[in-house]
Amino acid sequence: MALKQNQINIKNRRATFDYEIVERYVAGIQLAGTEIKSIRNGHASLVDSFCYFSRNELWVKGMRVSEYFYGTFNNHQPDRERKLLLQRKELAKLERKLKENGLTIIPLRLFINERGFAKLEIALARGKKQYDKRETLKAKDSQRDLDRVRKRF
Repeated sequence: MALKQNQINIKNRRATFDYEIVERYVAGIQLAGTEIKSIRNGHASLVDSFCYFSRNELWVKGMRVSEYFYGTFNNHQPDRERKLLLQRKELAKLERKLKENGLTIIPLRLFINERGFAKLEIALARGKKQYDKRETLKAKDSQRDLDRVRKRF
């Protein structure tokens, strides 16, 4: 069953827990053959994926797009690296910032825009320490408790 285009919203749920988001960008993805059909069916995963630079181009590694069910011998490789499409200025800015200590580029969500193109929201992020993760969990718990108390009254 195919989902509507604007219903495709595949998230990397682990990203905000493990990383502190510094900046966000929306990048196009260079797809091959049956990959877009598989993404439109919602068969993609961003778990353990990351972005890296190679020859002044940005690539995403670890993003899994399952093979298209109705694909023939022309079906795509599920775990291949995919090129991300950004403007040259944005690429240069990201590459400069990436050289700072402790920063990395991670994918946050995969979606299909109103024109039908697959887009990947990426973020320049800094890894959280264990105590930062605990603080985040405490803040979420206290916010949840406050919301419960407000609903009662």
